[in-house]
Parts: sequence; C-alpha cells; structure tokens
Amino acid sequence: MTTTRLEAFSDGVIAILITIMVLELRMPEGATSWADIRESGLILKLLTYVLSFVMLGTYWNNHHHMFHVAQHVNGRILWANLHLLFWLSLVPFATAWVGSSHNATIPTAVYAAVFFLAGQAWDILARQIVGLKANNSALMALVSHARKGLISRGLYLIAIAAAFFYPLVSDLLIATVALMWLVPDRRIERREA
Repeated sequence: MTTTRLEAFSDGVIAILITIMVLELRMPEGATSWADIRESGLILKLLTYVLSFVMLGTYWNNHHHMFHVAQHVNGRILWANLHLLFWLSLVPFATAWVGSSHNATIPTAVYAAVFFLAGQAWDILARQIVGLKANNSALMALVSHARKGLISRGLYLIAIAAAFFYPLVSDLLIATVALMWLVPDRRIERREA
C-alpha cells in the first residue's frame, strides 16, 4: 500500500486537533487592560496553547518527512499511526487542563505524560516503518536515529516527576523537547533535493 491515505488522514486529524485547541481560548469578559488579562489566566492558557501548537506542528512536520521517504505501508504501520494519533488527540484536553488550572501538579504531570506517550508511539511507528522490507535502506538510516528520541522521552519522564515539585520546570523541559525537534532531520531534505 502507498502512504497517501495514511498521510491525508493524519494531516486531517492534526489539523482538527489544532483547531480544537484554539477554540478553547476565550477572551475574558470585561477585560479592558493587561492586568485584567493577566489576572484571568489567559496568558498561561495562551503560552500553553503556543507550546502545544508547536508540538503538534512538529509532529506533523516530522511525520510528513518520515512518510515522504517511506515508500509503502502495511497494516502494522496503519495501527502504529493510529496509536500515535490517539496520544496526539489528547493534547487539546491536556492543554486546556493545564491552561485552566494555573499549572497545578496533576494537570502538568498529565500534560507531560501525554507527550511522553506520544513520543513512545512515534518510536513504535518509526520501528514499524523501518521493519517493513518494502521501504528502502536509506529510510532505515534516516529514521533509526534513536538517541534524540531517547533523550526526549527521558526529558518527558523528568518533566512528569518535576510537575509534582516545580510545574514550571516541567513546562520548560517540554519546551526544550519542542525545540529539539523543531527542525526535521536535514538528511531527509538533502537526500530528496
């Protein structure tokens, strides 16, 4: 099977998730000054939205790059992709919870856990793609760099633990992972140029 339907479905799901997140942002009633906005908690909601948007955008971008190199998919890859989309579908919920709870412990830990589990799902998807013999060997070299993924998931685990003591540190660790993945693997772009 080709990757076309999988990519189109994934693009649609991620677009819907981003749309759902932005619909959660509501301007506070009667806000007429920056102080009103700050007191309403909108700034935290907006910052959490931006971080989640960057994370979803990064998953979308890297997903596109990975499937641009992959030539074929099978049922295992389809299910692995759905597994990834399941965890990403929880991002709007976790984003809204963190934003409305003013960085409380449990919502922040859940936020980090959702990204940790999405990272695990990404790794499973990449391994399934590499394991499919129909894909070229160059894909194996491009996708199988697990070090960055291991570091990311390690930072997410630390972020989960940090949420119970310093929720802001947890958010900063998640932002660090977002920055790590912001630029897709340039080897894919050079290879396809």
